[in-house]
Amino acid sequence: MSHILIVEDEPVIRGALKKLLERHEHTVVEAESAEQALEQDLSHFDLVISDLRLPGAQGTTLIDAARPTPVLIMTSYASLRSAVDAMRQGAVDYIAKPFDHDEMVLVVERILKERTLRRNNDALRADIARSVPAHGMLGDSPVMQELLRRLDRVASTDAAVLIIGEAGTGKEMLARTLHERSGREGAPLVVFNCAALPGPQLEAELFGYEKDAVPGASETKRGLVEAADGGTLYLNDIGELPMEAQGRLLHLIENGESLRLGALQGRPLDVRLVVTAPRLLDEKVANGQFRKDLYYRLNVVQLEVPPLRDRGEDIMALAHALLSRLCERHNSNELHFDTDAVKAMQRYPWPGNVRELENAIERAVILADSPSITPELLALPADTFPVQAPRSAPRRAALQDPQEDLSLEDYFTRFVLENQDAMTETELAQKLGISRKCLWERRQRLGIPRRRGNVATS
Repeated sequence: MSHILIVEDEPVIRGALKKLLERHEHTVVEAESAEQALEQDLSHFDLVISDLRLPGAQGTTLIDAARPTPVLIMTSYASLRSAVDAMRQGAVDYIAKPFDHDEMVLVVERILKERTLRRNNDALRADIARSVPAHGMLGDSPVMQELLRRLDRVASTDAAVLIIGEAGTGKEMLARTLHERSGREGAPLVVFNCAALPGPQLEAELFGYEKDAVPGASETKRGLVEAADGGTLYLNDIGELPMEAQGRLLHLIENGESLRLGALQGRPLDVRLVVTAPRLLDEKVANGQFRKDLYYRLNVVQLEVPPLRDRGEDIMALAHALLSRLCERHNSNELHFDTDAVKAMQRYPWPGNVRELENAIERAVILADSPSITPELLALPADTFPVQAPRSAPRRAALQDPQEDLSLEDYFTRFVLENQDAMTETELAQKLGISRKCLWERRQRLGIPRRRGNVATS
């Protein structure tokens, strides 16, 4: 149940609106003027609905006083100018009088839902900020330090930013960090993947539409661009944006307003654009797949996120931070990487970058049945770490000739076959540095059955 304040000097309109909202299970408080409304604590309301023209102060004077409570402005002077002025001052929306009852209910429900979602997002962001550091942005490597220096310099501006980098390097994390270090950190950060929807659906989702402007549009819908007003709009994979949507985005940049599908007039917006791409869009521009004028508008400041393989010792700093977080997420006991795992992670090129590193560590945390994480648990290729015979292994000289170049699987097979008659499964696993479960799984995969009737069956 929502708590709504109606500020209206006409008793008939105020009473009718109160009854309408109460029928939809809202609690309503009335005020005849802005001065009377200001006598109450506006932060206790979920929504303020105010007439624009009131005796004394105008309804727009409530906008700043009510923050963060949204204010919906009603006006019988339904000119574009009065509506634009109200929106510029921070009104969440406006509605013209006389209004249709169904329209009023829909607008109120939409505003309340958006406010609830915004509160939940704010709480989630605060929780994340408290408990989860920006792992993708950790690092003392020269390339990361230079990137973070550039980020700090551009964060306080409103310049458009193009972030480039391989998949999994942390481009979205960088965009979020940019938003959080800007003057817009208290406003929305709206994230949209340009490759997620086909052209017409993408335009409708991103820019919104008027009633009946698209098939099945029984009501007006606000787009994500409008939801980002006052904050940051983050467009991932900008190179996949269809040409029609590129035109609307250029209009937003050049005119400071968003044009819904089917609308004759744009809505003024204050949005900062941050976009990402795997690489520069020069080839798409040359091929006519991306507008040159839009590209120049977006590529004001360029930030390149380095691949993980170029970040040196940052790999292990990230690995330890991720391990700590993932152990907590999965309620695991404290784990650590063994020496071979550290060497393997440092040698592996990580083509999937930070995302691949996180996935490998999460897999290891889930499967680990001892405090030590081995290269096998990380599922890294065998050629990323040296094959060494286990210490004190029986008949070591017979296992591997120094001139031989055995793969890890060849070594495993020979060691098991040569020692399974004299050792138990537990001893075999200990000598190989793996768990009994892992030993059994490898036996199955390599076709090495356990022999019955010998000591190895214990």
